[in-house]
Order: sequence, then structure tokens, then C-alpha cells
Amino acid sequence: MAAYQTTHTAPFGAISIFRAVQGMSSVLATLRTVKANRDTRNCLSKLSDHELNDIGLCRADIDSIGR
Repeated sequence: MAAYQTTHTAPFGAISIFRAVQGMSSVLATLRTVKANRDTRNCLSKLSDHELNDIGLCRADIDSIGR
């Protein structure tokens, strides 16, 4: 009975390149999250106390949002 090999080795450097791309993707995702949190805090800080109260927040809650 003949055996057929179904696994192949990765080309030289392919795994290193894959890990580098994954690392950059992770960094970019983190930066997007940080920017979205900062934008949210900036928008909330522009609201008046009455508007914040309408959505169930106070000024002290703004700093904790996004953490």
C-alpha cells in the first residue's frame, strides 16, 4: 500500500513574515481601540451636566469609560 504525504514545509521565512504581519495587525487594532475610546471621552466631555444626566452618567464616569 502506498502512502501519500499531505504535509508540506513552509517556505523559508514564511512563518517569520506571518508573525510580523500578525503583530502589526494587533498593534493597529489596539491603536484603533485607543482612538475610539479617546473620541468617545472627548464627545462626552463636551456634553453639559444635564445632557450627561439624561444618559445616566456624571462627569466622574467619563474617565472610566473605555478602560
